[in-house]
Amino acid sequence: MAKWSKEQIDKLTTLELRALLANAERLKETEIAALCNELLDARPRGHPLVRRHKQPGEARRLVTRGKAFEMNGVRLRNRVWSCGGIRADGAVLLSVRAEDVQQAEGANSCLLWAPNVADSRPWSDSPGGKERLEHCRIALERGAAEGLLIYGKRAAGAPPEDKLPRADRVDAETVLNLRVEKRGDEYWARWTPAEKRVVVNSFE
Repeated sequence: MAKWSKEQIDKLTTLELRALLANAERLKETEIAALCNELLDARPRGHPLVRRHKQPGEARRLVTRGKAFEMNGVRLRNRVWSCGGIRADGAVLLSVRAEDVQQAEGANSCLLWAPNVADSRPWSDSPGGKERLEHCRIALERGAAEGLLIYGKRAAGAPPEDKLPRADRVDAETVLNLRVEKRGDEYWARWTPAEKRVVVNSFE
């Protein structure tokens, strides 16, 4: 591995610094690994969240949407219509409505955004819908995102995107590792049950 100075390493983004640490540990470059850890320790949320598998029978903790995102390091742009956000480390965090999750061939999927064709999805043209599209594009480019499950019933006849913020309750501690896919003009999230983790050091 090439020789790195502390000044050079400190210029890296947090994600790049984590990647360098992983490579240094793999190659047993203890000096570089120590520098990486020192710099990550000094940065807010420098180290990734520590996660564990949820134990069978463990109670689900539900909180408001805004609180759930804050516990995972994201401050929503708007508490009424925002359905996701971007953490300081660049990770995209999206809400996924539990009742809309589809299961097939051992994997879960959920529609994140679709265009408003013939006024079929007016929410897509709203501020919340436009923000969701922006987040989907970023997540697609990054190749990954994280998701929080929303629990709450919509009013009869309401479209899937009607979030009913006052009724929403979110599992703040269970984080889904999502792969965002573009299917035609639609954006979908896909994950497997094994890609569900429980955050034990939430940001509170």
